[in-house]
Amino acid sequence: MAKTFKNFIGGEWVAPSTRRYITNTNPADTSDVIGRFPDSGKADVADAVRSAQRGFELWSRTPAPLRGDVLRRVGDLMSARKDELSDAMTREMGKVLAETAGDVQEGIDTAYYAATEGRRLFGHTVPSELRQKWAMSVRRPIGVCGLIMPFNFPLAIPTWKAFPALLCGNSVILKPSEDVPHTATLLVEILLEAGLPPEVIQLVHGGGEVGAALVEHPDVPVISFTGSTATGSRIGEVCGRMHKRLSLEMGGKNAQIVMDDADLDLALEGVLWGAFGTTGQRCTATSRLIVHHKVHDKMVRMVVEAAEKLRLGDGRQAKVDVGPLIHEEALAKVERYVQIGLDQGAELACGGKRPRGKRTANGWFYKPTVFTGVRKGSRLAKEEIFGPVLSVIKVRNYEDAVRVNNEVAYGLSSAIYTQDVNLAFRAMEDLQNGITYVNAPTIGAEAHLPFGGVKQTGNGHREGGWEVFEFYSETKVNYVDFSGTLQRAQMDNYE
Repeated sequence: MAKTFKNFIGGEWVAPSTRRYITNTNPADTSDVIGRFPDSGKADVADAVRSAQRGFELWSRTPAPLRGDVLRRVGDLMSARKDELSDAMTREMGKVLAETAGDVQEGIDTAYYAATEGRRLFGHTVPSELRQKWAMSVRRPIGVCGLIMPFNFPLAIPTWKAFPALLCGNSVILKPSEDVPHTATLLVEILLEAGLPPEVIQLVHGGGEVGAALVEHPDVPVISFTGSTATGSRIGEVCGRMHKRLSLEMGGKNAQIVMDDADLDLALEGVLWGAFGTTGQRCTATSRLIVHHKVHDKMVRMVVEAAEKLRLGDGRQAKVDVGPLIHEEALAKVERYVQIGLDQGAELACGGKRPRGKRTANGWFYKPTVFTGVRKGSRLAKEEIFGPVLSVIKVRNYEDAVRVNNEVAYGLSSAIYTQDVNLAFRAMEDLQNGITYVNAPTIGAEAHLPFGGVKQTGNGHREGGWEVFEFYSETKVNYVDFSGTLQRAQMDNYE
């Protein structure tokens, strides 16, 4: 019988008030049931907020270096349990073990990076314009942070959000994707083992009802969301009306540009990893391959030949390159876009169907798919698919490649392969994306650098790096006048 899991609210593991549960299964083998997880409701969120407020009162008064020490211990525990966490994550999310190990390592890196920032929450001390007056700024925690996560990075993204928020002195309510609840449960267990005070962290499982209740709660002043642009827009409307601090990390339609002087073998490795790693289920996935006309045909032949050799299956098995999609709805969406591509005149070079065979019979698998002859402005060229579908677009020159890259509504990641250093630096300036890689694929963010995009990918904030600590804290300015007299700024000093 499948194990039944609980929420973590008020310092205890508790059943949902709704008494409803969601069955979590392995997407590579849907007969493999991981467990039953709460399908919580508004009352559970309200309980979590009340507890988180108590946790905030305690945690916000804990010195930041001590908060960092807790996160350092979290990193140690995650390092010790790396293999266990990787296996559990592959079982519930599907991507291969090498990728989930990278997911765990990103969480470890984020823990250690955040720990060091406990001694680096810098403010500024600046000269006052008046005599015998001191002026300085400090960073202060904000309150309860509602963190809403997607399924594709079950450990890395929760750590990206939670660790900086905790380091800054906030309390946290985690709302993981209902598709990957087990990994979030394991993360909370580790945080508690590391010594985080229980009411500082809350875990509320469930679907859209939980997310909406968290966004709409008046006592949750900070929301961080990673997911679709459509959902992010709705969240933005609510948070704007309620004057909440909001960070949005949304869609992408990322392109890898291959110029005629590129190392094609290197470009091939990049596009295979970018397009079909995580089965294309990344916001940074390489969805478009923009190729100079002089090397187009050769590049396409190389990509198709290599894509057809990729081995599909359970990501915990040896020699598997590509795992399943997360669920049946995701698979159906990919199939719809393949049909849209055919209807709009694109040529199917490989893939375009579900695989056959015992190894993939019980999961949500789809063959790595490559379209050629994709027209600029077509739906394949502009819309996010979130699956193993690569659209190849032929261009005349660098300027044409930049126009194609920039014509989409999103602006997360981009890549260019070229041996021309001048062209590489031009691309870093010309490509309208939050991230640009030179001679590397569109995926591969590092924990100590800001991550995020422009246009409909985000709302200006960044995750990771030093900038995220500014999001999870507020600036307070303090003045000390020890002159013993009334001094009026902008008045007495200019008499």
